[in-house]
Amino acid sequence: MKNDAIMTAGLIEQRIFVTRGMKVLIDRDIAELYDVETKYLNRQVKRNPERFPMEFVFQLTRKEKAELVTNWHRFASLKHSSTLPFAFTEHGIAMLATVLKSDRAIRMSILIVKTFVRLREIIASHKELSEKFQLLENRLEKHDQDIQAIVEAIRRLLEPPEKPSRSIGFKVSERIAKYEVPRKKSK
Repeated sequence: MKNDAIMTAGLIEQRIFVTRGMKVLIDRDIAELYDVETKYLNRQVKRNPERFPMEFVFQLTRKEKAELVTNWHRFASLKHSSTLPFAFTEHGIAMLATVLKSDRAIRMSILIVKTFVRLREIIASHKELSEKFQLLENRLEKHDQDIQAIVEAIRRLLEPPEKPSRSIGFKVSERIAKYEVPRKKSK
């Protein structure tokens, strides 16, 4: 039984995807996990609209459905379907347990919610690691700049000093100019 739960949890994780910024499961996948028909599951949702507000369940648009079919091979059968699938958030799945009364539906709802919680914890820990990594990168970047400045200073010290170049030729200095012969003024 425990192996089944682990296998099912892995299966659930593989079927969760993100759309509209929310992690969701599609109605077809939930129906398979609950061992009910998709149309039965959707019928129960439509019969209990007060339990399923928009943030719990929403119908995908044609564009979202096309994106699903394009990105995930397992949705290929939806390509020619005329109905748009429903997407359930974690809260929508928890609410499904109240309208689907079978023991399997209740067990699966609990397992699915636990899977969502575990994924949220994993994402949170990755976020913390990402922030720490960013701080480390910034610190290393600062060190790199300091090291580069030190290397430049050492390079300048290792370069031989420039010698003043000597010009070739004769320079008339001020001393010689004093001894110039004065010119006669013309009348």
